[in-house]
Order: sequence, then C-alpha cells, then structure tokens
Amino acid sequence: MAEHIHPGPPPPGALPRRANQLANTLVLAFALAVPALICLHLAVVADPDIWWHLRTGQWILEHHHIPHADPFSSVNAGKPWQAYSWLFELLTIHLFQRFGLPGIVAYSAAMVFAVTCAFRHMIHRLQRDFSIVVLLTFVACFSLTHLDTPRPWMFTILFFVFEVDILMQARLTGRTRELLLLPLLFALWSNLHIQFIDGLLVLALALAESFITHLRPTAQTRLKPLPAAAALAASILATFANPYIWHIYRTAYDLASQPGVLNKISELQAIPFRTPADFTILLLTLAATAALARKRPLPLFELALLLFGAVVSFRSQRDVWVIVTAAAAILASSPTPLRRPVVSMPRLTPWLASALALPLIAAGFPIFHVNQHRLEARLAQDLPVDAIKKIQTGHFAGPLYNDFTWGGYLIWSLRMPVSLDGRAAFYGDKLIDRSIATWSGEPDWASDQSLKSAGLVIGPAKSPLTQLLRTDPRFRLVYEDKLAAAFAARR
Repeated sequence: MAEHIHPGPPPPGALPRRANQLANTLVLAFALAVPALICLHLAVVADPDIWWHLRTGQWILEHHHIPHADPFSSVNAGKPWQAYSWLFELLTIHLFQRFGLPGIVAYSAAMVFAVTCAFRHMIHRLQRDFSIVVLLTFVACFSLTHLDTPRPWMFTILFFVFEVDILMQARLTGRTRELLLLPLLFALWSNLHIQFIDGLLVLALALAESFITHLRPTAQTRLKPLPAAAALAASILATFANPYIWHIYRTAYDLASQPGVLNKISELQAIPFRTPADFTILLLTLAATAALARKRPLPLFELALLLFGAVVSFRSQRDVWVIVTAAAAILASSPTPLRRPVVSMPRLTPWLASALALPLIAAGFPIFHVNQHRLEARLAQDLPVDAIKKIQTGHFAGPLYNDFTWGGYLIWSLRMPVSLDGRAAFYGDKLIDRSIATWSGEPDWASDQSLKSAGLVIGPAKSPLTQLLRTDPRFRLVYEDKLAAAFAARR
C-alpha cells in the first residue's frame, strides 16, 4: 500500500510574503478604482460642450461623412469648420444612443480608469518602490479631478502619459522599439483631439536633447538623434491621417492664437487655487522642481518638460495634465531619500489589481445612483431643459439669440441654429466679446445686430439682458423659471 506523503510546512517567511502580496494587490486595486469612483460620484452630464459634440456625432451618422462646413450656427452658417474630434463624437453618440445619460458618465469613468492605469504603468517603470508607485499614482489622478468630464481631452491626457512613458524609457535605456508605437498613437490622437500638437512638441524636446547629447556627451540620455528624428517625422506624417489632412494644423494655430477667450472661459483661466486638487498640483510642481535640482548632470528633457508644463498648465487650468504628468515622471525617476527596504511589485500584481478594480467601479453606478432618472434631474438643475420643452411645444420661430454657455446644449435639444456656442475659436474674439457685452447689459446692448434680428431669445433668468428685455416692446416673455427665461419677438 502506497504511503501518503504529507507536505511539510511552508518555508519561513512564505506566508507573510503572500499575505503582503495580497494586501498590496488590494491596495493597488483600491488606488486604481478611487479616481473613477470619484468621477461617478460627480456624474457630470451638464457640461454644455458635450451636447454639441453629441449633435456632431449624430450629424455624421445621418449624413455618412465628416462635416467641412458648419451646420449648427446662424452667424457662421456654411463657414468652413473642422470637426477635429469626430472620432470622439462618434464614440459618445453611440454610447448615448445605447445607454442614455449613464453612457456619458460611463465614458468619463472608463477614461479616468484608463488614465489612472497609464500613470501607474509609467510610474512603475521608473520607480521600484510599491508604496511610492501607489501614492504618486493616486496623487497625480486626484489632482486632475476637475477634468473628469465627458470631453475629448481625456484621450489627450491618456495619450500624453503614454508618450512620456515611452520617451522616458527610450532615454533611460536607449532601446527604441517602443518608439514605433508613437506614429500609431498620433494617427489616432489627431482624430480624437486637437491637442496632439502638445505631444509633438514634447517629442521635439526629446529630439533636441538627443542632438545636444550627441554634441555634449555629459547630458543624460541614451536616445540617439536618428531614431528620435525618425519618430518625430513619422508621427507628424501620421497626424495627416485625418479627414482634414494637413489643414488640421490651421485649426490648431487658430486655437493657440486666440488669447481673448482666456479671460472669458473659466476652464481656460489660470488655476484659482480654491480646492485641494489645485494645491496638490502646486505641491507636485514644487516637489518635482526640488527633485530635478538634485540631479547631476541636469537632465535636459525633464527640465524642458517641466518648464513647458509650468507655462501651459499655470496659464490654463484645462491643461494642468501637462505639469502633473511631467512632475509624476520626474518624481518617479528620482531616488527616494528614505532608508528603508524597497517594497517591490510582483509582475502579476497590476493585472490582478486592475481586474479587482473593475467590479469596484461597476458597483459605483448603483452606489452613487448613476441612472437615467437621477441624471435627468441633475441636468435640469443646470441647463434649460424645461424651457426647451416649452419652446418646442410653442413652435416659436428663429433666428435664435442665446448666450455662450448654453449654446452647445441648444444645438442638441432645440435643433435650431444658435448665435454662439462653446466652439470659441470658430466664432472669434470679436463675436464673443459682442455677445458678452450684450448679455451683460452694457450701454450699447440694443445695437447688437444678432439681437435685433432674433425671433427667439433664451438665456439665464437672472442675466442683465433678461431684465432689460422684460420692458423691451420688441419682445414678449413666453417662459420663465428659476433658471431660464425665453422671449419671442413681437411680429
């Protein structure tokens, strides 16, 4: 009869090690899930710009081609216009048609999770200490909380982190295989969001550093000029793989050369430093600056990336992802001054943590009541949902005169050409300034030609123009609630 061989006790330290690995996996899963859960808690659907994006996606589905002229504006009707985020618009309209408002929130949460994983991957490849990886990943993503909205810039943040990750590894190791991914990334990027331009600028910084290193070998990079130049050239050519080919650069120039909107649109203004996330960005920047100052010789790419991020991000709070990514990369690549054992991360830990994070995020939908009914109620608190219903039943004729903020939602809901919406570069500073002056009730408000020719006016109930129109014999009040008021022209 065969003898049963009983396994001996596990080697000393095996059980505590497994317990620690399990604990680390759970900690990482929680860190990966929390930013997306915060996004679900916020559940942003009242962003006015997502609505003109949705209408553009719907227009593409209806006409089976990408627009080259504006179909939504009254003052710029037929003017050349580029839907440079057309792929994002197709994605979101499909989500909206399939899942309604929760589909829009799901897009935001999924992108936040993807960005969180991208930060984790970049930081982990630069830093061996598990504790630092988790902490830095969470802090970086927490600082971007105000950007967790259904916008195409989420793809830009994701691709920018991917790019910096690839470039940091190429510089540190000299291996250039991953550079082959950059043209593919830029080909997709140029169809999703116009800020692929920022990615090209960073790639140019890496090329400049490689040339300087070639002339002055003391600089810290192993990336050679030839592969860096080839990656930049191929990436530029790849951006032409969009419906507008090289003409998309004209739109990028128009957006960059329109300084007037910086003081008028909140998301383009400087960081207000009113929330914990704002101060987290500042602390990351200061910490990265201090870490960079200790490095010898001074790495030129990291220095240029940090300076570029400071200029772009502190100029416009919409672009704080640049300085956050730069700071995270610099801090992750800096040796820790703490003298303690390094807690490493087993290879399977990130995959297991991501798999555990997904059901946690899915559970956030019922926990935070992310459903159609609740989201419709939130939408009606910030956008003129009830006013639109009244106008639709009243069959009022245009032209429509509206304010800047609600224009995107009116494009979607009213299906009437608007006088202004969130496409600031398309309208230009002059038209935006004129609209702001009119809605502010400045002395020459009545001379606004768009207002004079309007058959329907809709705007905030408490705006100065709304108070003036109450006594204007040219218009009659047809609807009002606590949020919005609508006036029809007397014919």
